[in-house]
Amino acid sequence: MCGIVGYIGNKEAYPILIKGLQRLEYRGYDSAGCAMLSAKKHKLNVYKAKGKVSDLVKFAEGKDVSGSIGIAHTRWATHGVPSEVNAHPHVSQSGNLTLVHNGIIENYATLREQLKKHGFSFKSETDTEVLVQLIEYVMEKNAVDLPTAVRVALGKVYGAYAIAVIDSRNPNVLVAARKSSPLAVGVVDDNSEFFLASDASPIAEYTNHIVYLKDEEVAVIERGEQLRVYNLSGEKSETEIKEVDVDLSMLDHEGFPHFMLKEIFDQPNVLRDCMSGRVIESPFTHHPDVLLSAVRGHRRELLQAKRFVIVSCGTSWHAGLIGKQLIEHFCRIPVEVAYASEFRYSNPVIEPNDVVMAISQSGETADTLAAIQMAKEKGALIFGIVNGVGSSIARESDTGTYIHVGPEIGVASTKAFTGQVAVLTMIALALGMAKGTIEEDEFEETIKELQLIPDKIKKVLEQNDKIQKLAVKFTFAHNFLYLGRGWNYPVALEGALKLKEISYIHAEGYPAAEMKHGPIALVDEEMPVVFIATHHKLYRKIISNMQEVISRKGHIIAIVTEGDEEIKNMVDEVIEVPQTLACLAPLLSVIPLQLLSYHVAVAKGLNVDQPRNLAKSVTVE
Repeated sequence: MCGIVGYIGNKEAYPILIKGLQRLEYRGYDSAGCAMLSAKKHKLNVYKAKGKVSDLVKFAEGKDVSGSIGIAHTRWATHGVPSEVNAHPHVSQSGNLTLVHNGIIENYATLREQLKKHGFSFKSETDTEVLVQLIEYVMEKNAVDLPTAVRVALGKVYGAYAIAVIDSRNPNVLVAARKSSPLAVGVVDDNSEFFLASDASPIAEYTNHIVYLKDEEVAVIERGEQLRVYNLSGEKSETEIKEVDVDLSMLDHEGFPHFMLKEIFDQPNVLRDCMSGRVIESPFTHHPDVLLSAVRGHRRELLQAKRFVIVSCGTSWHAGLIGKQLIEHFCRIPVEVAYASEFRYSNPVIEPNDVVMAISQSGETADTLAAIQMAKEKGALIFGIVNGVGSSIARESDTGTYIHVGPEIGVASTKAFTGQVAVLTMIALALGMAKGTIEEDEFEETIKELQLIPDKIKKVLEQNDKIQKLAVKFTFAHNFLYLGRGWNYPVALEGALKLKEISYIHAEGYPAAEMKHGPIALVDEEMPVVFIATHHKLYRKIISNMQEVISRKGHIIAIVTEGDEEIKNMVDEVIEVPQTLACLAPLLSVIPLQLLSYHVAVAKGLNVDQPRNLAKSVTVE
């Protein structure tokens, strides 16, 4: 959630830190701050501001921002309200140490009371200030250096953390550590400079050599020296430098007013990237044209699995609901879909021949990560589906696949959702062919149609102007109802979530047939009702559900298959999508709902890319 940036090298740190914070703005935050060790007076200069990174920049204008070592942070409030005092970095009582932190120290209250007895006082309400004071206490009491004090202090805390800390008395060392919260170190070949960040996006333009710290590892980053990493016991850890490839163009708006709109329009291209090398047009053979490398690597376990359990959160959970239908339809394997946050505390029954599938855009979702760690202990095979290359879930998984849709900056997920659904489709088809549960002609038909989806999404995007005009009508709506059946029921949930996330309009998604069991009481002439009503076997039934809303004067917006005159003559508003197979319909029917939510939010004058209270990557519980 919070974003951490750090730098030590031969350049001025401040511009690198600010640019890094801007790269991490998508994570969601309410305040920002930075600290540099002044090149002029050899003192720590700490600047903090409530609000955006731009507010921090304004606050720091005209002040001493010199120095070639520094740390910076964007804060998403957990302990203490958003304020300048509670913003990071936090400074120790002596003023020598300054620290930034992502995560939650669960025993901070106990530690604070103990530190008060030793003469420490506190200015903020945060758990982070407790940690920096604890590190200082360990240094003073034991007369140890900063890396040792960090290791000892972290051995006394419970919870999650990613931290970076510097000492004004040593301008050549930056210490970082992590547990259950991501942290990456960018390494320049000659060790002349190092970059630190919560993910690769602030690092990628300087170096593609990155070390991802593991849980309970402490990195000692020293100017001109090789990176050293230790566990909390002080034993040296082996470091693996990974080469990452981040498309920096995806970190810019490229002419679009918001990242969300850019990413909606990215979908035709990124879905081609997602399918590249996985879906190949060729004559049918007994080795399917769509076989993910991960399926080959764990073919036996996947084919012998008695059950799949999908764990995920938010939009990824909606993708999981579609994945359940795909796997059960093509593979005839039972699938359960669980919220990761509930799964980990529900004492689930997990057997060694189960496959637990974790879906996460960032690959850092704390609840999903904890869920797969628990499932792994019970002997399940862990299959990760993530977008974040080198992320924690990717590393914790036994096998899996990246969705390869590029960085997603908008908080409201769009292209990651369609990428996840596309990957789930390919996995289900591959397994179905290998198990013999799908006929050759159905396999070929689905593969060919899947390849056409990017061009069909382009056709839907051509209606952007129409949807923009439609959205204006609902700028002041207070409630929305989204209804779908079968393959499109999860799309109804996703459409409602998108509207809630960025327009702050209350919206609920339901299976259309369940409307009669309660939600229909809400329907009146003030209630917009969105039906996802593309052609499939439940088409006549969803028309009956529409009639029930019409009879109660509800205002209907229908997502229909191209050329559907019957529904067009029944309802107020229609948005058409091209004809496709029922199992692939979600890849098309979700696009108008993404655009509708975007344009409603823009019409309301809201911050589409950074909606209030939300973070892109939920890395704390």
